[in-house]
Amino acid sequence: MSIIVEFFAAPDDASAALVLRTGPRRAFESLSFGNFDPEEAVIEWECLFSDVSFEELVEADEPRLVAGQDDDGCLVFAISPRLSAALAEAERSELKDAAVAWSLQRAEDGEVIDTETAFLILGDLGALVSSARRQGRSVYCWVA
Repeated sequence: MSIIVEFFAAPDDASAALVLRTGPRRAFESLSFGNFDPEEAVIEWECLFSDVSFEELVEADEPRLVAGQDDDGCLVFAISPRLSAALAEAERSELKDAAVAWSLQRAEDGEVIDTETAFLILGDLGALVSSARRQGRSVYCWVA
């Protein structure tokens, strides 16, 4: 489980990769969370918003790695265009339903993420994605 999870908007993969060692806060608009596996989470979220299975996404190498280092464990990955579109277009009720479902999935695996926190994460991420899309940017995640 990661300690620091920061979603951020960047103009392209090359720019996003530059934050690998320092994190995105100084360079890009970002959201900071912690104590969940964001790689697994974005796959689960995409499953909740689309008809794609977890296995299909893993086989497609989602989420797409942009930069990573084995020695310190930091990595940057991209949020898929499909998930970005789903989050940007989701109504409040859809985000709430996804938050409840994700919270229940995590509970089945022994991880406690309450529904309100899950809704906050998805809602804030949806707002970040919407803002990024208006600016022609993509959303990435930095994990440390």
